[in-house]
Amino acid sequence: MKIYLDCIPCFLRQTIESARLTTDDELVHESITREVLRLTAEMDMDQSPPAIGQQIHRLIRSLAGNDDPYRTLKEKYNIMAMRLYSELAKKVRESINPIESAIRLAIAGNIIDLGVKTSLNESEVEDIIRKSLYQAFDNTDFDEFCGEIDKARDILYLADNAGEIVFDRLLIELLPLEKITVVVKGYPVINDATMQDAEFVGLTAITDVIDNGSDAPGTILETCSQRFQARFEQADLIIAKGQGNYETLSNSSKKIFFILKTKCPVIAKDLSCDIGTMVLRKGRF
Repeated sequence: MKIYLDCIPCFLRQTIESARLTTDDELVHESITREVLRLTAEMDMDQSPPAIGQQIHRLIRSLAGNDDPYRTLKEKYNIMAMRLYSELAKKVRESINPIESAIRLAIAGNIIDLGVKTSLNESEVEDIIRKSLYQAFDNTDFDEFCGEIDKARDILYLADNAGEIVFDRLLIELLPLEKITVVVKGYPVINDATMQDAEFVGLTAITDVIDNGSDAPGTILETCSQRFQARFEQADLIIAKGQGNYETLSNSSKKIFFILKTKCPVIAKDLSCDIGTMVLRKGRF
């Protein structure tokens, strides 16, 4: 998926919010914003949005002298989500269709996206979770998804954000764990989950977890480690969480199912749905 003009205001909003998160120094805020304006003026619009996002956040971390400005927020949302885990796991077990309920909750967790909104309180998250169990759900490809899970021998689950991975765990626990490898980011970027987050929420205790060697807020294969690129090619099924993975992999010919909540007009238009839609959609295989 390429960059659209509507992405540019989002890049700038995210830049200013991130700069303010890293330091109180307004001169640094101004310096970062000016550099990002120069970067966006010269960017290749045929790149995916996470490609420019990767460059922007590298620049912010460098100029602010902070290699993980979202660390405290990631810890906050991991703890918040873990407080909800037992209750939500019970809801999944007792539901009529546990897999669908777990997918709904995994999508609800996708709201913990600090690239879209830098502050969410627990009551907001709980309200979104409650609604997700009854909200309309784009589940056209649900039966095919379940069928492909049964047939697959090697499944990669591309995680998205810290906090959100607790909700992913609810779904992952219902899948054949011997087939699953969860993938996190190799280096910090925004609030994307890293190995540290996977360990904190217990994912490493239940299934294999690897990192992709990259600091892109999505999966840009050419920026990933050769080890991960080989694993990606080897896998016969990919489950990709979140908008960043959709933006970077929507044109892939691999067997991919995307799980996300549409949070911006550009992606909603690309998926031919409304903003706020809960989506389980097969890729172009």
